[in-house]
Amino acid sequence: MRVKPALAAVFLSGALATGACATGSDAVVTGPETFEFVSPDGKTEIRYDPPSERKPVAPITGPDLQDPDRTLNVQEDFAGEVVVLNLWGQWCGPCRAESDDLQRLQEEFEPQGATVFGINLRDPNRQKPVDFVADNGITFPSIWDPSNAAVAALRGFPTSVVPATLILDKEHRVAAVYLAEITDDKLRDTVAALIAEEDDTA
Repeated sequence: MRVKPALAAVFLSGALATGACATGSDAVVTGPETFEFVSPDGKTEIRYDPPSERKPVAPITGPDLQDPDRTLNVQEDFAGEVVVLNLWGQWCGPCRAESDDLQRLQEEFEPQGATVFGINLRDPNRQKPVDFVADNGITFPSIWDPSNAAVAALRGFPTSVVPATLILDKEHRVAAVYLAEITDDKLRDTVAALIAEEDDTA
């Protein structure tokens, strides 16, 4: 299965609030060099193809949720891998609901060259998301981002849109964006297709 044509928007039933803890008036577009985020007009899912139409995210880095003395860096730590980038908070009901789906994706695709990677937002008390990760058997890494420093790499992505998921190809260009709660079934084919893509250096 190939990713759908560039800028083809899939309109899901219901407003953003249906599958998210909060909403914003933003959606995804491409900037001249890196991925940017602007007005969505109700779109909650966007995909990009061919790969030449995609834009990379700026460097995403920040303290490891499990060990804040350790710094995680998406581009360096997962070079050449597909990344399912998930914005979440332990306070967010839909985030809690999708955590097992994300863990299943991690277990299925990590051996194939993909990872789920979280950015934990609006959780000033680090112990709460740490406990949530432990209690739910989550093995994929997350940046602890109470100051929104890491999510700023998404160039204007509003922290009010939680949960949100961006799928990055092997060059860490944005291939798909979901502005609502996801399931593993919804993401599986897209992740598999991106793993199977030939590297695009054009």
